[in-house]
Amino acid sequence: MTDDFAPHRAVVHAVAYRMLGSLDDADDVVQETWLRWARTDRGDVTDPRGYLVRIATRAAIDVRRRAATRREAYVGTWLPEPVLTDPDRAEVAEEVSYAMLVVLETLSPLERAVFVLREAFGFDYAEVAAAVGRSEPAVRQLAHRAREHVRARQPRYPADRAVGRAATERFMRAAVGGDLAALLDVLAPDVTLVCDGGGKAPAPRRPINGADRVARFFAGTAADVPAGTAVRYADRPGEQWALAVVGGTAYAVFVLGVDPGTGRVSAIHLVANPDKLRGVR
Repeated sequence: MTDDFAPHRAVVHAVAYRMLGSLDDADDVVQETWLRWARTDRGDVTDPRGYLVRIATRAAIDVRRRAATRREAYVGTWLPEPVLTDPDRAEVAEEVSYAMLVVLETLSPLERAVFVLREAFGFDYAEVAAAVGRSEPAVRQLAHRAREHVRARQPRYPADRAVGRAATERFMRAAVGGDLAALLDVLAPDVTLVCDGGGKAPAPRRPINGADRVARFFAGTAADVPAGTAVRYADRPGEQWALAVVGGTAYAVFVLGVDPGTGRVSAIHLVANPDKLRGVR
């Protein structure tokens, strides 16, 4: 039973993570999928991968709907859990940008399931319909609506990693040093900062918009940067990551989008909730 499940575990976990944006919730879906697989007469299953993805998708939709209630009580803005350089979960987030996960948060559970299965994993409409328990015409409508929604909100960042890295390094030096002038020089006029401290780390509870307000926020909080902080950088598809680290442990993750025309930072997602940093090493 375990041998039959093992080859498909990675895709089950990847579907669940893209559906939920949470490693804990994705792990729970994998466990639930395995338990249901254990109770299945596997002699009747001709496509184990499709069957397991179907189980995982429906479990993830249920989790997503239940999570809506928990999110109402969450302190501040809820952001997806970043995954980086964790060898046990490298495949989970290898091909999905963090910005995309943020956009997917704005879809309904069904729209998100259809989009993930169709666009990220290439399942045909019949397979997606079977996975979500809807008719094929209904799934096509959901897919179209989700694609239009994502297309309208998905940011476009430069493919040139050198440009992105240079802007990220300039921003982090200015932010850690509290250099207001340097911050204003590297931030796009319409930059948006979204933070997730979860009530467990200091963070603004609402997005901050505009270069002046964002720059003043970082200049004003530079004195609170822990002594001995080091910054580590990582490239991801279309975006830059910076990790604030003390003693080898990341206490904050910055995911930056850089404007392709100006080379300035146009979007900042900052995750400081320690419960969401276990996938970052």
